[in-house]
Amino acid sequence: MADERPTFYTIYKNKSSEGFQAIPYVAALLSASLLLYYGFLKTNAILIITINAIGIAIEVFYLVIYIIYAPKKQKISTVAMILISDIGGISLTMLITIFAFKGSKRQHAVGWVCAVFNIAVFAAPLSIMRRVIKTKSVEYMPFSLSLFLTLCATTWFFYGLFDKDYYIMLPNVLGFLFGISQMILYLIYKDAKKNRETNCTEQQELEGTVNSTQHCCDGNKLDFLYEKEMKENIV
Repeated sequence: MADERPTFYTIYKNKSSEGFQAIPYVAALLSASLLLYYGFLKTNAILIITINAIGIAIEVFYLVIYIIYAPKKQKISTVAMILISDIGGISLTMLITIFAFKGSKRQHAVGWVCAVFNIAVFAAPLSIMRRVIKTKSVEYMPFSLSLFLTLCATTWFFYGLFDKDYYIMLPNVLGFLFGISQMILYLIYKDAKKNRETNCTEQQELEGTVNSTQHCCDGNKLDFLYEKEMKENIV
């Protein structure tokens, strides 16, 4: 989660959300909240509780920064998503599981919910990946974000594997695949912007050369007409 720092430093530095989307962070906040609840239901889950408590604090901080510098329309939509998805989602999950399930069944029910929302978190960057393919620009998909997503998914996969916690292990397989896909996209399109800028510069230089040549030709033409007119006047 801390890998998002460069993105939010950019937002803070430029005082603008700059086309970044809040969906991945809203989804990550809900996922961390659900996993925290799951950790309290599971025995010997200090690592899950600690990491996700820190994750909640980080995501809240990032979303506050995003809301401060986002345009009015995005402010409203982001706050609405937080209220409906995050606060509403975790509250509804807790109410249903507390009253509908007891004992280990409650833990398994919350585990399934966590697995589904973990998949949602990993799938959230799909819109950014689509934008990268469409614009051929990785401006809004930092390599560090993709790298840490892959490393995080790998770490949690092995945690789930060794602890035999399939609710954590299985979604992180998908997270690993998405992370690798994002890094591949980054490698494909990382030089696209530079190439466009180079082509644009070359085109401008070419246009400048053509214009200079045209001006030179026009100047020579004017000199010729002037000399011709002077000769006619003398005659």
